[in-house]
Amino acid sequence: MQGTVATFDPDTHAGTLLLDDGTELPFPPESFGRSGLRLLRLGQRVDVRTSADGTVTRIGLPGIE
Repeated sequence: MQGTVATFDPDTHAGTLLLDDGTELPFPPESFGRSGLRLLRLGQRVDVRTSADGTVTRIGLPGIE
């Protein structure tokens, strides 16, 4: 699934994503840590992986594993 970065705190590495259906989804610092990225920009498009309970487990750039 994909979404857009709605908020991102560069100090804590936590934030929220706005999914294509309009749902806001928070992500924990651990999911950002798994991305290999150093920073996210507001409005940036990202791929989102979630666990069975809907928790974000990984954030990545579209087209890049």
